[in-house]
Amino acid sequence: MISLFKTVLPGSTIGIVGGGQLGRMMAISAKEMGYRIAVLEPTPDSPCGQIADIEIIGAYHDQSAIEKLAVVSDVITYEFENIDHTALTWLEENTYLPQGAELIRVTQDRETEKDKISSLGVPVAPYQIVKSEKELEDAIESIGLPCVVKTCLGGYDGKGQVVIKKLGDKEKAFNLLISGKCIVEGWVPFDKEVSIIIARSPKGEIQCLPMAENIHIENILHQSIVPARVSREACDKAYEVAKTIADGVGLIGTLAVEMFLVGDEVYVNELAPRPHNSGHYSIEACVTSQFEQHIRAICNLPLGETMLLTPAIMVNLLGEHVELALEHIEVLEGSKIHLYGKKEAKIKRKMGHITFIGKDLETMIENISTLAIWKEKMGVIE
Repeated sequence: MISLFKTVLPGSTIGIVGGGQLGRMMAISAKEMGYRIAVLEPTPDSPCGQIADIEIIGAYHDQSAIEKLAVVSDVITYEFENIDHTALTWLEENTYLPQGAELIRVTQDRETEKDKISSLGVPVAPYQIVKSEKELEDAIESIGLPCVVKTCLGGYDGKGQVVIKKLGDKEKAFNLLISGKCIVEGWVPFDKEVSIIIARSPKGEIQCLPMAENIHIENILHQSIVPARVSREACDKAYEVAKTIADGVGLIGTLAVEMFLVGDEVYVNELAPRPHNSGHYSIEACVTSQFEQHIRAICNLPLGETMLLTPAIMVNLLGEHVELALEHIEVLEGSKIHLYGKKEAKIKRKMGHITFIGKDLETMIENISTLAIWKEKMGVIE
């Protein structure tokens, strides 16, 4: 295994496993710093592939494609967690993958993820793992209603999960067992959903982005508001939780820690070992964006300062929003629009985002909420 303390200087090639929008924004930051980019992705002309110097078309578990990426890359990273663990282990053993394969193994499976978080003394909702309808029924009875049933593997943006509000709802969760084991989680009566993006270098240097307050619609992130409208006590607790987890998993790179706030108490919901949708605001609003920070971390460069330069509100653009937003582009004063280069605008598919920036957060919230385009078609910030 190659040392984690290798420094990769600008001019080198960064290999990215995954060609989606996160890879694209990583690549943009890396190219601004002088790096070259290679990407491995099954689909040609992917968001990241459009700007990469080297585009390798192949499945994430394709050994031949993995080896091609290794040959052309000085350092390798990944843009999402549903990657073949065996392939990542090979990369860790044969090339320079500073993030390693272990964190992917842990976060790919909600059982191992929850077990790891709990082992660090970090609060999570009560949970049980189930593999049969009988175990599911017993877990629902034990944990109580309401609760949430999720597949342990796969699933994102609300896919692969069912909220159980009454006993009759359990029938809806039985189909989830077809894909394998599931996790039953107690419902957290949260006041707010928040997230912190934390970066850690091979030397143990840590930097956190300002906390984001997140609003979801149909389990898909809709808006991130920064600074989060929370107490200082809750904010401090959340930062300590993020640091505890980063150190506990031996983080190299970037980790998103998604949390529930109940009053000033913090409960961790999920982890994402990469840049995250809720950190997109940092491109315009912070001294160092989450994407630049990720590149700095994996290349063993000094981490950048993360000071918030301006309040910001990030709004996701889904497939059903893009045409509308472009038709009314003139109303998007004080904003920055990012489109990801995806070919087909499908309903509920993340196609881009808009970041609003301004001097006063409450004024921004009021202005965005009164825009007819947002109020009628894209939701209102409350």
